[in-house]
Amino acid sequence: MSRESLVIGLVGVCGSGKTTLTNGLKPRGFKVRQIAQEHSYVPDMWRRLTDPDVLIYLEASYSTTKQRKTFKWNEKDYQEQLHRLRNAYEHANLHIVTDDLTPDQVLEIVMVFLDEISREK
Repeated sequence: MSRESLVIGLVGVCGSGKTTLTNGLKPRGFKVRQIAQEHSYVPDMWRRLTDPDVLIYLEASYSTTKQRKTFKWNEKDYQEQLHRLRNAYEHANLHIVTDDLTPDQVLEIVMVFLDEISREK
């Protein structure tokens, strides 16, 4: 499958790196959809909105998200987002814990993964 035809869905809690990864993938020719599953009560909204070829789940701890952005939220809000992301987590093709990674490292992990799956298809 070519880069132009592959649809990549990104999910994760706020502050996990979805926007940064999107900004790294789009210039490389990928169709990327940030899916705000963490804000939806519909468990499979990620599939209903996008039905991506590849679903990538970015993970970040509550403390990391608070360091990355100024959120008006508490740990209960963070836990609620994790709850709303359960279905996406279970169906994701790739999980990346971004806490100790730079944006370039996350992008590299995704690029290697996408190269691997494109060779399989």
